Amino acid sequence: MVTEDIFPLDSEKVYDSQDELTLDTPDGLRTLKIGAWLNEDPVRIHKLIIREKTLHVNQIEVFNPLISKLRRADPDYYMKVMGLQLLIDFPGYGTGIKAKIPFENDPVGFYKWWRREKHENKVHLSTGYRIILFQKVLSMSPKTLLKKDKDFLNQ
Repeated sequence: MVTEDIFPLDSEKVYDSQDELTLDTPDGLRTLKIGAWLNEDPVRIHKLIIREKTLHVNQIEVFNPLISKLRRADPDYYMKVMGLQLLIDFPGYGTGIKAKIPFENDPVGFYKWWRREKHENKVHLSTGYRIILFQKVLSMSPKTLLKKDKDFLNQ
């Protein structure tokens, strides 16, 4: 009987793409190199790094490729994770600008683009960022804010 080596998660280690890691899967324990896990289950790897903070990885060799894999593997998760860091095409700024820039520099313009031009599906705003945006728009241009967003602020 051949026994597969087990490589449990070591929260003290910084993993490179060639390091092996054993994770519990629906099919039982599986050992893959970190680079292979990025292809196999990028969302799980991302959650281990960001949410659980138990997996520490090399930024250039592992994390940057992971973000690219997330975009293709689960676009909705990617959009939620990226939030205002997502690159968008915004009028007057050109292509490939972080959503954070017009959000901060032109909140009314960003609101019009995001809400009125129906780009909610392009940039995910957490509840906190929605409140910030709606409050800024309310103070700068009250007539611009839609009734449903005023109601949201009054909840």
